[in-house]
Amino acid sequence: MVRRVRQHVNPLSNKYQTPKTVADWGQIFTRLDQPLHLDIGCGRGFFLRQMAQLQPDWNFLGLEIRQPLVEQALQWRDEQQIQNLHFVFCNANQSLRSLFANWPQVPLQRVTIQFPDPWFKKRHQKRRVVQPALIATLAELMPANAEVVLQSDVEAVATEMTERFAEQPAFVQQPTGWLAASPFLAQTEREQMTLAKGQPVFRSLFLRQAATDSALTAAESEWCDPADGFQTV
Repeated sequence: MVRRVRQHVNPLSNKYQTPKTVADWGQIFTRLDQPLHLDIGCGRGFFLRQMAQLQPDWNFLGLEIRQPLVEQALQWRDEQQIQNLHFVFCNANQSLRSLFANWPQVPLQRVTIQFPDPWFKKRHQKRRVVQPALIATLAELMPANAEVVLQSDVEAVATEMTERFAEQPAFVQQPTGWLAASPFLAQTEREQMTLAKGQPVFRSLFLRQAATDSALTAAESEWCDPADGFQTV
């Protein structure tokens, strides 16, 4: 039986400020040399379970702030005996760097942020997951030509996420404008529901630029202090 969980979790609450770590990634993934797909805000992992089976030559990692959903995702993963898939209960804005501290040169080739909590009220919008510090950390971790795919059924949220990534010198949108279709064969539960209603999904794709230009490197380092952009209140 699936437990009922709160739809909204305040990421600024003190209980979600402790960074998570992983002591030995070799105990989690058999092949650490395989490219890694990170899904931030993975829910119960419906999308990642599909992707892990479609692409066994990739590793897949889902981060989710609601612990019951992570427990359910891990249970389903184990029942299906999927070896290239893992889930971590954490606040991505607090844990992204610490999670990979013990995985030098992590092959983070793809990141997805899909249908995040829109936090519609203006006073709550600082709780949205895509914050400048998160983007700066992704820029540090991702190699050249790695992909970031953003999706939402709320145009204002998709626009804000896209604009924030576009402001980071390390990322370039390719192509400009919304994607006509998803680049993935798998879909999230929210995506399936939205498309079934005939409603639009707003998607954008970014590539990590090669940091070969000294001006670009300087711009990246000055763009955002990792401690800024997401503070506890």
